[in-house]
Amino acid sequence: MDSHQAELIASVEPAVERLMAEHRERREHWYAHEYVPWEKGRSFVDEPWQDSDATLSPEVRTSLVLNLLTEDNLPYYHAEIASHMPEGSAMSRWTHLWTAEEGQHSIALRSYLLTSRNCDPRSLEDDRLATMEAGHSTGFDDPAAIFVYTSAQELATRVSHRNAGKLADDEVAYQIMARIAADENHHFMFYRGVTEALIEADAATMLDAIHRVFTGFSMPGTVIPGFVRRAVEMAKAGVYNLRIHHDRVLVPLIRDWGIEHLTGLTARARELQDKIMEFPATVLHNAEVFERRVGMATG
Repeated sequence: MDSHQAELIASVEPAVERLMAEHRERREHWYAHEYVPWEKGRSFVDEPWQDSDATLSPEVRTSLVLNLLTEDNLPYYHAEIASHMPEGSAMSRWTHLWTAEEGQHSIALRSYLLTSRNCDPRSLEDDRLATMEAGHSTGFDDPAAIFVYTSAQELATRVSHRNAGKLADDEVAYQIMARIAADENHHFMFYRGVTEALIEADAATMLDAIHRVFTGFSMPGTVIPGFVRRAVEMAKAGVYNLRIHHDRVLVPLIRDWGIEHLTGLTARARELQDKIMEFPATVLHNAEVFERRVGMATG
C-alpha cells in the first residue's frame, strides 16, 4: 500500500469507529443451531444420499450450494482485507468482527443442506475442497478499490441470498437465508459508509477505484467448479443476474455515494465521473442481450 492510500485510510478512522459502533448497536446476534432442522437429520452412511431425497427445486438447490461455496472462501476474503489494515487499527478490529459474523453463514447453510438432504454431501465436499484450493482474489491490490468492491459484493450477496430464500418452497430455508441476508445488509451498510467517508476525503482517488471495480466486478465464486453453468441457472431463476446487478447494486450505489453531484473535481476525475454514470446503461444492454439469448421473460 502506497503512502497516499495509507494516509487516506488513516484519515477515516473516526468514521470507521462510528460505523462499527452503529453496526454493533443495529445487528442482533443470532445462533445457527436454532434455525437448523436437526430432527430431520439421518445417517448418510446407513442411508446414502440420492437425488430423490431433495425437497427443493433444482435451481434453488443450485443457488444455495453456490452461495454456500462462496461463503466457504471466507479465509481468503479476510486475508486480502486484513493485509491492508494496520494491526490494532479500527479497520483491523472491524475485519476480525466481520469475519466472526460471516463465519456463521456457512455453518447455518451447510447444516441446513445436510440435515434436509438437499445436496449430495460428497459432491459438496469435493467442490468445497476444489474451491478453497483454487483460492480467491478480488484482483484489486489497493484499499480504495477493496472497499468499493466489498460494498458491491456485500450488497450483491444480500440480494442473492434473499432471492434464493424467497424461491425456496421451505420455511426453514427461507428463514435461514433471510437471516444471512440481513447480516450481509448490515455489513454492506458499514462498507458503504466507509467508502462514503473515503469519497469525502479524496474524491479523485475513489472515483478511480469505483470505475475500476464497477467495470471489472465479478462475484467471488468464479473459481467454484461449474460456476458458469450454475450462475446461468441462477440467472434464469431470477436469483442473481445482470439486470438485478444493474437495478439492485450499481444504480443504488451510484445514488447513495452521490457520484453525479460531486464537484470540485480534476479533469481526470470528471472524466471518470462521466464514465461511472454511463456504465449502468452498458450493463443493462448486456442484460437484455443475455435475456434474449436464453429466452428469459423481462416483464
